[in-house]
Amino acid sequence: MNLKLMDKLQSWDPLGYGVDSYETEIVDVLQAVHVVNDISQLARKIQAIYEFSFEEIIPLNTCEKMAKELLVIKNSSSCDL
Repeated sequence: MNLKLMDKLQSWDPLGYGVDSYETEIVDVLQAVHVVNDISQLARKIQAIYEFSFEEIIPLNTCEKMAKELLVIKNSSSCDL
């Protein structure tokens, strides 16, 4: 699951700096995905993480789309023992 989440985030370039520009933010968003289960809450968290680092605001609807995709990955993954 974490690898799928990482792949999704690593291919996202919300501010146009290049996909290799967000390593720290990806780790922070991954942590948030494990804690937050609400799309709106996660979207606001994603927006805040990137705003803190780059002092630019990603539109909330863009963050909501990513939050939804991340939560789908999280909720569709199962841990088979």
